[in-house]
Amino acid sequence: MKYSIIVLLAVFVSNAQMKKEQLDLMPWPQNINLTAGTYTLTKKFRVNITGNPDSRLFKGATNFLRRLDGRTGLFLEQAYVTKVNEFPAAELQINCERKGKVGLNEDESYQLSIVSDKITINATTDLGALHGLETLLQLMQNNGTSFYFPAVEVTDSPRFTWRGLMIDAARHFQPVDVIKRNLSAMASMKMNVFHWHLADDQGWRIEIKKHPKLTEFASDGDYYTQEEIKNIVKYADERGIMVVPEIDIPGHASALLSVYPEIGSKKSGSIPYAVGRRSGIYDSALDPTNPKTYQLLGEIFDEVCPLFTSNYFHIGGDENNGKEWNVNPVIQEFKNKNKIANNHELQTYFNMRLIPMLKKHNKRLMGWEEIMTKEMSKDAIIHAWRGGNEGVTPGGALITAAKNGYNTVLSNGYYIDLMLSVDGHYLNDPLPKDIILSPEEKSRILGGEAAMWSELVTPLNIDSRIWPRTAAIAERLWSNDTITDLKSMHKRLKVISSRLEEVGITHIRNKEVILRNIANYQNTEALNDFTNICEPLKNYKRNGGGKKYMMYSPLTLFADACSADASDAYDFNKAVNQYLENKTADNQKIVTDYLKKWIKMNSDLNVLSAKAPLIQPVLILSNDLSSVSKLLLSAITEKKTVNKTVLNDLFEKINKRNSADIELAVYDSLKKLI
Repeated sequence: MKYSIIVLLAVFVSNAQMKKEQLDLMPWPQNINLTAGTYTLTKKFRVNITGNPDSRLFKGATNFLRRLDGRTGLFLEQAYVTKVNEFPAAELQINCERKGKVGLNEDESYQLSIVSDKITINATTDLGALHGLETLLQLMQNNGTSFYFPAVEVTDSPRFTWRGLMIDAARHFQPVDVIKRNLSAMASMKMNVFHWHLADDQGWRIEIKKHPKLTEFASDGDYYTQEEIKNIVKYADERGIMVVPEIDIPGHASALLSVYPEIGSKKSGSIPYAVGRRSGIYDSALDPTNPKTYQLLGEIFDEVCPLFTSNYFHIGGDENNGKEWNVNPVIQEFKNKNKIANNHELQTYFNMRLIPMLKKHNKRLMGWEEIMTKEMSKDAIIHAWRGGNEGVTPGGALITAAKNGYNTVLSNGYYIDLMLSVDGHYLNDPLPKDIILSPEEKSRILGGEAAMWSELVTPLNIDSRIWPRTAAIAERLWSNDTITDLKSMHKRLKVISSRLEEVGITHIRNKEVILRNIANYQNTEALNDFTNICEPLKNYKRNGGGKKYMMYSPLTLFADACSADASDAYDFNKAVNQYLENKTADNQKIVTDYLKKWIKMNSDLNVLSAKAPLIQPVLILSNDLSSVSKLLLSAITEKKTVNKTVLNDLFEKINKRNSADIELAVYDSLKKLI
């Protein structure tokens, strides 16, 4: 009898109409309507494709089946999807009109319909159909006994055509498997542009067969062969992602110039160029007056451009401080002779020389916002990146570019390596509501791109810096601009974070790898608890202007196990606000349980530290937190008067920079409790 009641209850729950706020979709679709009923999965579930899709849809549908099978353990009977109209009676029908072209302004829309006995995805292109499959995976629910999809009608398309992620593989090399798993994660979040930063002061990462010395002497042995590049471009294409390479010039060129100093701008007799071993801005710059500069770049472009199927090539162009140009008499004479007023105009001269070299390969030049001058070709794409840290109006270059006739992409506000709160990234819109733009000017804003610079990341921790936060940026670039509820975003992002492991992202599992090393293979529970309320120093403070960490420094420390959005900190901050608004016993208990937890955590950390030297740097902060927690606990639960001088002294100590390069993410909320 009890069993029958449980089964009936399960059936009732699965058939009860869900509410939109219960769904964990990201990015949120443009239109979604839930209806009554569900579609229940069985092992006989099959997929059929009709129309004229690219072969990528067959691979995508097969991958969908494997992921679905992995989640449900149903042992689905269909092994592969290999051809059109293979199973006309299949439960999932994908109707695709034509092959999609991976790139900008392609139709990526789809319609998804789920009823009790059938699921249909209609899309103009296979790119839209792939997006529909991702939404379908995110819709899956369970009732404790079976898996099902809620009945729903979805009509969806992206708001922006450029929804990108940049990974810097020059400073810390990121192997092929790192790139591929991040491409899979991008596809799951409906992102479509992978910007690959391949050369900088700290390394040259792409094989040039005519110039093998570049990888022999400027890569430390870490680079991509041309075959690996082609393989990754193909892998990205199969997921609907365009790959845009970047070779940063004329600045950020130490690695290139360490091999070919003759095209550099240093005066003869100066200290030779060398591959950079620290981060920060170097003075190195190519000589824009030397014909050999363009000969070498032309030979490089002739090999690199054919490896990439996209029509875009990023030439960097940022942070060239001009110091070498200023003291080089040959360059100064060239400027005077050609009536070039300043270094900015000289760099424009350099950039304009590159345009025909790239057009030869059907590539359109893109560069960071410094390339924008009155003489720069309107065919160039301006990549806006600077903000308050650089002393300029945040994102100002984006608006200026759009008003001046340039296509433009926003990265200011999406620098995920700054370790800032996901809230700021999420609310940062490429089309700010307080700026008036004409329809034509708005159309020039292509979208945005998350930027993952790699001074402080290795293959071990890079995923934790990119994900899950980039999923929130993906939503900003896909979804309607009215989708801005932070509470909803955090709730859905927590679920998405776990789902990202399904496509290979290591942000959760690799954290434990770092913690085990720190704990000297002792129990990591206390360390993990501390990471959940600590965050790495923000805005590049950790690296002290690029002087503290070298390119070979260990990134296996406590700060490397912490993330930018400490999970317990978010929950504690919410709990404190609820308690201060309404001091019920339940609200008080939530707050005091945290305080008790941190007192015990500190005790455990001190015990562990006896056999784990890497714990020592975090003990000062942990001890001070424990002391604050004890004082606040006695004040809240025993109504004891707290010595505010002692408490304020502790808070002052907590707020000072520590050797662990971390900050306490619960600091502000703790102060509210005084």
